[in-house]
Amino acid sequence: MSIYDIAVKTISGTEQTLAEYKGHVLLIVNTASKCGLTPQYKGLQELYERYREKGLVVLGFPCNQFAGQEPGSEEQIAEFCDRNYGVTFPLFAKIDVNGPATHPLYQYLKGHAPTGNGEDIEWNFAKFLVDKNGQVYKRIDPRTQPEELAADIEALLNT
Repeated sequence: MSIYDIAVKTISGTEQTLAEYKGHVLLIVNTASKCGLTPQYKGLQELYERYREKGLVVLGFPCNQFAGQEPGSEEQIAEFCDRNYGVTFPLFAKIDVNGPATHPLYQYLKGHAPTGNGEDIEWNFAKFLVDKNGQVYKRIDPRTQPEELAADIEALLNT
């Protein structure tokens, strides 16, 4: 099984797999609208705008597992992201990233990360960089600002 086989649901409710992102560099992030790290949406959007033509796709997965900081519906989340941060990168339905109901994507990401392998996600805005071949390249701390990832993203885009 590869990352591209994993089924996900878009924020508008459409079922799909990650296969449409094959050949792209992916930045996968668990997000929340009421978190001290929420302003990272701005940096994520800027990275997406800067590198999408070169093959980067940012994928946002809202999660309400950390202090209830993503309580809204998918419609409310999408509206918040658009209104406050102009988010145009793909957003998905709320998921669990830890515990017995961990989404298969996060089981895969945590199990294939070269560091922090298998460890629980520590907070909102934990990030995973995935290379063009679907390999988990790096697990990134939630406090790391999106703009700090530019060099890694450029390196992956140029391979």
